[in-house]
Amino acid sequence: MTITTLADDRVRAPLRALPFWVSLTLVPMVWFAAIQGGWWVALVPFYSWGMYSLLDALAGLEEGNADPEMERSGLGWYRAITLIWAPVQFATLFGLIWYATRADHLGAWELWGLFFGMGVLSGTVGINYSHELMHQKPRLDRWLGDILLAMVLYSHFRSEHLLVHHRYVATPRDPVTARYNEGFHRFFPRVLRQSLASAWNAEAAMLARKGVSRWHRSNPFWRYWALQGAMLLLALILGGWVGLVLFLVQAASAIWQLELVNYIEHYGLTRRHLGDGKYEPVRPHHSWNSAQKASNWLLINLQRHSDHHYKPDRPFPLLQTYAPDDAPQLPAGYPVMTFAAMIPPLWRRMMNPKVRAWRARFYPDIEDWSAYKTASNPLPR
Repeated sequence: MTITTLADDRVRAPLRALPFWVSLTLVPMVWFAAIQGGWWVALVPFYSWGMYSLLDALAGLEEGNADPEMERSGLGWYRAITLIWAPVQFATLFGLIWYATRADHLGAWELWGLFFGMGVLSGTVGINYSHELMHQKPRLDRWLGDILLAMVLYSHFRSEHLLVHHRYVATPRDPVTARYNEGFHRFFPRVLRQSLASAWNAEAAMLARKGVSRWHRSNPFWRYWALQGAMLLLALILGGWVGLVLFLVQAASAIWQLELVNYIEHYGLTRRHLGDGKYEPVRPHHSWNSAQKASNWLLINLQRHSDHHYKPDRPFPLLQTYAPDDAPQLPAGYPVMTFAAMIPPLWRRMMNPKVRAWRARFYPDIEDWSAYKTASNPLPR
């Protein structure tokens, strides 16, 4: 890889931002699938996984970095797509519930496939955009992020991500860091259980430091529950019990999609334990990096995850990519890697040698990795 720095005026150009608006192409696709029925209901998964795997192979790598210190006021075209997505997804999801529950040409399996595809949309794009929004300072951004998470019944992700994951990533206290040799099918139920508990405990601990009860009205979980309840009620009103079930299908699909991505982002990577429950600071080499151009357009640079954890406040257009000497590289973009993660023997064949190479490169002095593999080092203080 040859990393270059892009001129500020080139980064600010609307045409440079335009490829990141590609997520909007999913909306007419899901509606086309609903109107056509049949095997067309597989269109969205095929497009987001299959087509972007092919486009990654054709487009290659994006090795250009914006200046991370550039003036951020010129990035409005990038921010705009994240701001408009919540109303777009809201209209698409609930319009689809209203339409599908009244469409005689859609059978049971077609309804399931259609809302699985809707979940791919709300997981691949919606949760990803909520992730970008929750890291920003404006209240509007954070509220839109909460609305997006409520649409998939995963509102606690904001608390877990900001208060637990970023602080404890690559340590035994972080549920989202996938352990070496831990298959996705073991990781998934574990992270569902542990993430909700860790998010609740993190918010309760913050309130305790302020001297108030965890049941205080300032606990964001009240907002989470209210928003999620409103989404469930609206699905029931628009589509009856069938509409509610379809809403749950898309929510489950979106959560599965999110946790597949979480699984691959830190698989097998650990921070050095310094003793007495202390760990080294987070560095770019504690997250897997992927510079594939096309899938980073769809995912608004989420695959530049090494830099996101190193500098969490950077908006997505300013995230940096790294050379292999500075951060470990995935062998492919997220569409390919999430598919591989669903097949544990294939995943281990692809990734375990890379984890061992990462250990040899960044921690050649550590001879016994057993405590790191099992996450049995002392919890961080």
